[in-house]
Amino acid sequence: MPDWATRLQLDYLDPISGSTVTVTPIDSFSPTFGMAGEVLHSIEQTHIGFVFSPQTVSFTMTVKAIGSVVGQLTSIAMSRTPFKITLHENTGSDWSFVRVVLDNCLITSAQPTTATVSGAPSATFSGVSLGATGDPKVGAQASIP
Repeated sequence: MPDWATRLQLDYLDPISGSTVTVTPIDSFSPTFGMAGEVLHSIEQTHIGFVFSPQTVSFTMTVKAIGSVVGQLTSIAMSRTPFKITLHENTGSDWSFVRVVLDNCLITSAQPTTATVSGAPSATFSGVSLGATGDPKVGAQASIP
């Protein structure tokens, strides 16, 4: 088993300027891909198939409020402007993916922390995406929807 020696980088495409912005310093990024399904049963036979709910993509990121990124993301959230997120390797090669891209993202919640005497404040952004693409290093690329 290899040691983890990789640093990931999160970028977003600024919908106003059209430029790529690196989200830094970032504490965490957590995408969630929901593909809910249930087993279909009938009175004459069980386990005959599946019924799937629509796929969902959501995310949460926590960013230190140092520099301009938190202000830019807050502005995007308050104006309800869709944007694109790309997660990829910055250094190293231990991660399983080449990149994960979330398209048509919308921030649905922005929660800044309290400013304190020590340490930098941060902000947590939660949102949804209308589509996602996972590009693994091995295997086929997969997309939602």
